[in-house]
Amino acid sequence: MSAPAYRGRLAPSPTGLLHLGHAHTFWRAQERALAKGGTLILRNDDLDTARCRPEFVASMLEDIHWFGLRWSEGPDCHGPFAPYSQSERSAFYQSAFERLRLAGLIYPCNCSRQDVLRALSAPHQGEDEPLYPGTCRPPTGTVSSQQRKGINWRFRVPPGHTVRFHDSALGPQSQTAGVHFGDFLVWRKDDLPSYQLACTVDDDAMQITEVVRGEDLVTSTFRQLLLYEALALDTPQFHHCPLVTDANGIRLAKRNDALSLRTLRAQGHHPQTLRPEPPAPLPPPPKEGFPPRHQ
Repeated sequence: MSAPAYRGRLAPSPTGLLHLGHAHTFWRAQERALAKGGTLILRNDDLDTARCRPEFVASMLEDIHWFGLRWSEGPDCHGPFAPYSQSERSAFYQSAFERLRLAGLIYPCNCSRQDVLRALSAPHQGEDEPLYPGTCRPPTGTVSSQQRKGINWRFRVPPGHTVRFHDSALGPQSQTAGVHFGDFLVWRKDDLPSYQLACTVDDDAMQITEVVRGEDLVTSTFRQLLLYEALALDTPQFHHCPLVTDANGIRLAKRNDALSLRTLRAQGHHPQTLRPEPPAPLPPPPKEGFPPRHQ
């Protein structure tokens, strides 16, 4: 059978102004789609209802158009996999949630983030989800009948299981469940899916064949690979890009406005001078190959 046609995606979250780091990653995604004669879609990842605002959606579209990005499917141009805004796709996420619940793969959890941090023997660094100590984890195979709303739900990872994939930018990758990451959130108590679940469900539903994103999301990939397997979904390939940093070597964030696309544009910069250099040739995958799914 021939390989499916290449489908890549841009998936910004309108919680603030996009910065140069976002633009560089999106540019790589566009380059890879063009090189393979594929399709690039734009998905509006607007699930964070507390921070996503209509003005950020408008500026997002305007700023990435200014940078030179183009797509053929999205919230502004429609396509066969609409809707392209996550806030309009709740039925997809609820269906996946029920499949996981009935399989006994998720469970309700009363622990807050601070509860988890207090239970750990070592301090947690960074913004990634801390390693869950298993406080609320029921016996294996337990199917909860608790109502979905009003409580967090976690995916039960197989402790000691090593998840592997081959990244087209970083090469072979592996992490062990229960060591590098623990039971992770799939549904939040405000009745919204987590990033891990929504991203997995949408990338499959929109038939994405390669996910291009920043290397700070590598650990998310391991979690999502477990969800792809649990939901019996086709696994895409992955390409994690280096992060853009400021003059002090600190990675860019939306709270730092100095390198936002809107600010750079207002300062008179031309997008051609801001785009990343052509990437260096990538080494081929190992001859023995790396499984796209965990083993």
